[in-house]
Amino acid sequence: MPLCFNTAADYLAAAREMAVIGRPALARLLAEEAADRTQDPEEAARILGDFPRPSPRQED
Repeated sequence: MPLCFNTAADYLAAAREMAVIGRPALARLLAEEAADRTQDPEEAARILGDFPRPSPRQED
């Protein structure tokens, strides 16, 4: 089954999944896309706050 991301919720769900499996850089990228697709600036800020930028050495 192919993955299909159409909404901020889709990207946010994928970001959460990547965070759970230890992929913080990918989680952050997906969260950034979710935030970009969110019309409410406060919600976008909250999303980004939940997924801080990883340090360059945090993920191999």
